[in-house]
Amino acid sequence: MAVTIKDVGKLANVSPSTVSRVLANHPKISDETKRKVREAMAELGYHPNLQARSLVVKSTKTIGIVMPNSTERVLENPFFPEVLRGICLEARKSQFGIYLTTGATEEEILQEVIEMVHGKRVDGIILLYSKTNDQIMDYLLQNKFPFTVIGRPYQNAERITFVDNDNVFITKQITEHLIQLGHKKIAFIGANMEMVFTIDRLKGFKQALKENGIAYQKELIIYDKELAGKTKEKLSEILNMESRPTAFVVSDDFIAIELISYAEGLSISIPEDLSIVAFNNISTGKYMKPSLTSVDINIFQLGVEATKCLLDDITYPNTVTKRIIVPAKMVERNSCCKVAE
Repeated sequence: MAVTIKDVGKLANVSPSTVSRVLANHPKISDETKRKVREAMAELGYHPNLQARSLVVKSTKTIGIVMPNSTERVLENPFFPEVLRGICLEARKSQFGIYLTTGATEEEILQEVIEMVHGKRVDGIILLYSKTNDQIMDYLLQNKFPFTVIGRPYQNAERITFVDNDNVFITKQITEHLIQLGHKKIAFIGANMEMVFTIDRLKGFKQALKENGIAYQKELIIYDKELAGKTKEKLSEILNMESRPTAFVVSDDFIAIELISYAEGLSISIPEDLSIVAFNNISTGKYMKPSLTSVDINIFQLGVEATKCLLDDITYPNTVTKRIIVPAKMVERNSCCKVAE
């Protein structure tokens, strides 16, 4: 005979309704009561029927995760597995699962989101990116569907809960670090002006140059579109410039690692001939020769905080919008040095 919540309640000496609230991770249930109920569940071998429960409480106990493009390409970037780790860990605490989009184009992703919302497949959505002119964000706002964004929304930020780093400040800080080392010709590599984090980082980069009396040079801004499919050629072109930059601020550790590899092939020494600071602080960067100076944007915590915000919005629909800023810091290693006198 199947074990029921009545059996669990009897063993734990609580009511069936209290067992139900423990299963829902209700905030008003004490930790001691939760412990007793979970111990009783374990002793009796009770496993809740989440599908049946979803029908009763009109909840899917599922969070939708929206990727910026096809999963195959996205998961090559260590940012996404790490942010998903944070999301999954926090979601599991409230017994929520995740539902990933897999579309390769914006149109396919939008269609998946529409199906998630109208098909009632998820209770809320986390967007793992923020970009300009985002149809998906507009759609979720119009339909008043719970969602949280990792990144600063380009528009309607006052109406949207989001989690981000202070990209302006941290990029200004790392650019000033290079300037203090004597660098005056600094390139910004990997700019994607559709992504809001790039807009903010470029703003911080420009602020640092201006406040230190260094002219901004458009030709030293290298865009993602220029790197697409021809990263080696474009970076080699920069490295072969007669008056090449002495330092690079790079949008992603992967690009920086490629840059270090190409520089070695051109007999350009890092950091003696060229200093590099990048973003994301992936583990590979620690083991490069030289090891890579990078900004730790606390990827895992971005995922945790975004999930906390979304679960709060799902549980309390009229909660105020939040802006959570997760600290970022430069991890100084060996890819930067002073300009030779």
